[in-house]
Amino acid sequence: AWSESSGAVPGAGTWGVAVRAPGPGPRREAEVRYLDIRQSLLREPPEGEESLILLDGRHEFPFSFQLPQEPLVTSFTGKYGSIQYYVKAVLERPAAPDQSVQTELQIISHIDVSSPALLTPVLRSQEKMVGCWFFTSGPVSLSAKIERKGYCNGEAIPIYAEIENCSSRLIVPKAAIFQTQTYLASGKTKTFRQMVANVRGNHIASGSTDTWNGKTLKIPPVSPSILDCCIIRVEYSLAVYIHIPGAKKLMIEMPLVIGTIPCIGFSSRNSSITSQFSMDMSWLALTMPEHPEAPPNYADVVSEEEFSRHVPAYPLPIDCEEQLCCPVFAYIQEFRFQPPPLYSEIDPHPTDVEETQPVSFML
Repeated sequence: AWSESSGAVPGAGTWGVAVRAPGPGPRREAEVRYLDIRQSLLREPPEGEESLILLDGRHEFPFSFQLPQEPLVTSFTGKYGSIQYYVKAVLERPAAPDQSVQTELQIISHIDVSSPALLTPVLRSQEKMVGCWFFTSGPVSLSAKIERKGYCNGEAIPIYAEIENCSSRLIVPKAAIFQTQTYLASGKTKTFRQMVANVRGNHIASGSTDTWNGKTLKIPPVSPSILDCCIIRVEYSLAVYIHIPGAKKLMIEMPLVIGTIPCIGFSSRNSSITSQFSMDMSWLALTMPEHPEAPPNYADVVSEEEFSRHVPAYPLPIDCEEQLCCPVFAYIQEFRFQPPPLYSEIDPHPTDVEETQPVSFML
């Protein structure tokens, strides 16, 4: 709900000039009820029986409610409206006013940012001529990209941007997350917009360029996006903009969805890095034994030369793409050499050494 500002009344002032009437304008309001579940904890006795009398003291009446299976809108408190859920208990008394108490509940409608629609990257670009009338100094161009559309609270959004300053002015690139609250009532719309986080880049001189190669902007604790309510919407956007002295800023806005279930797996940037990884990875194709070898006894330890003669040769490397079907960092080659023997002070192969010769141990 909100009150419209009073409008101007034509001809009400001196010489017929329109003036603004005092007082608020018409009030706009709307309400949607999602839940209305009621229980009677003390049922009225049948006719002919005495009514229930509670003696002095403390009485407890347990109860429970089953929330519906269909999704509910997330709890929210905004500038001109709110989404609230609460449990209210009412004590009806025959000869006295009713007593009531209520407790608010927090309901969260989960949004999984791993859905395909929220994993797609967003790319925007724009250019602006800087100057006044015929005295233009050159264009300022901006292109920005984010890896995906969906994020959760506490995540850091890596921003990739390229800024080119062909004007004669010193410019400053910035980025910010905006929250937009939209309210609909009586056929009217009310919007409230606020900045919830921002970051600033370095100054860019005339004729210079700058690149953001993953500059991070952390999401503060905010309400998740609300996109399924017919009278209240909460939306987010990431704005990358350039402050130009003496001119209107150059801004790019990319939509964001703040979810509740974080993304699991590699991001698009990690995937691209993996696809461009050119190092020899044939060692990943080596076959690993089905059962690890048992630790050897101390008497089984042989010299390195003798051990090398008994070690079977490694199989020839095969094509890595045929064997590798998961992320590259998920594979760890098993250690093939036998573990060191257990420590013992008895030497199974004694040598003729004088007893006065010093002996050192490294542990």
